[in-house]
Amino acid sequence: MEPTRILHVLSQRPSRTGSGITLDSLVALAEGPRWHQAAVVGVPWNDTGFTVGSLPTHRLFPVRFGHPEADLPFPVPGMSDVMPYPSSVWSRLQTDQLAAYRRIWRRHLQHVIGTFRPHLIHSNHIWLVSSLLKDLAPDLPVVTTSHATGLRQMDLTPHLRHEVIAGCRRNDHFLALRGDHARQLTETLGVEPARATVCGVGFREDFFHAGAPHPPRDPGHLLYVGKYSRAKGLPWLLDAFTTLHREHPDLVLHIAGDGAGAEAEGLRARMQAMAPQVVLHGMLDQPGLADLMRRCTLMVLPSFYEGVPLVLVEAAACGCRLVATDLPGVREEIAPHLGAALRSVPLPRLQNVDVPLAADLPALVHNLREALAASLAEPAGPTPDLGRFTWQAVFRRVERVWSDTLAGCRQ
Repeated sequence: MEPTRILHVLSQRPSRTGSGITLDSLVALAEGPRWHQAAVVGVPWNDTGFTVGSLPTHRLFPVRFGHPEADLPFPVPGMSDVMPYPSSVWSRLQTDQLAAYRRIWRRHLQHVIGTFRPHLIHSNHIWLVSSLLKDLAPDLPVVTTSHATGLRQMDLTPHLRHEVIAGCRRNDHFLALRGDHARQLTETLGVEPARATVCGVGFREDFFHAGAPHPPRDPGHLLYVGKYSRAKGLPWLLDAFTTLHREHPDLVLHIAGDGAGAEAEGLRARMQAMAPQVVLHGMLDQPGLADLMRRCTLMVLPSFYEGVPLVLVEAAACGCRLVATDLPGVREEIAPHLGAALRSVPLPRLQNVDVPLAADLPALVHNLREALAASLAEPAGPTPDLGRFTWQAVFRRVERVWSDTLAGCRQ
């Protein structure tokens, strides 16, 4: 029996953000006799070493960005305004740049669809590229994963909102990270709830584990993982750490991540000036991040906006205690499975989705400091049961959607 051909579409860089890791993981798990896969991605013009799962290079179809000789001369647009690599910001793209973006993606996807002849397209992000697919392949079933950032970009770029909604609502089925995102998605697109499935996110249990036997941890070593960004709460984490460090001078804060742009560079300079109490590791691959997590006592996520922050699950699997802001995705999807390993910090009041009110920031710094101090004083507990968060569990949910969508379109 001929395998079913799945074409994956991600309009930004693979393996560098949550959606890229999701793509990489699903492709790796789907490799086998049942599914035959290819991927379309957006990469810098000189990136020749990118990978997607174990796909061979002849099944990778990149759109290249950031050079006059590339497909598009500007950097890859990121679904967040601050990305861990140089990127374009959607709200700052000019009319002619948007027109070129649509034109190049249409031409590229049309070529790949004609060459690979997929039975189903699985795209990522409720955004422009996903909105084009039914124009190019009206008879192919399309499944689109919402990583929540597309819904946020609609608020930041209202001039693109109607185009995205009108195009994406034609797609056959949608995957969401959590229940409230599924509800928001169907309401925004105006589609029936039966067309959205909560699939969640997964972690690599072969990388993220406590170790056997458990390696020694560095007492008082804290970890932040994420972009250099105000929206991630990083400036106020640094404030809280500074006050805590005065009382506990042996504390060390490890920073795994990166950022680009003036905001990120300002934070980088501040953290470099805090050395050796703050250690910058840059972007780490997943095995390297897992090794760092196993060395640290506590991981902190002070973010103001996330889908389902998988990094908390990864850190818990490595034996870290956790401090995180009381985000909906943390409270509803993760906290019930982490128990006493997680200590929550109240969110400040927000404006524009991820911008805190200035009046609430002193309380945020105080609450972060208190939560960090309390968690550091607690003994380590048992590793919680994280079976529902494995990529194998997520892939089973996704694979069921692929099969059901294909069956429904054949009727």
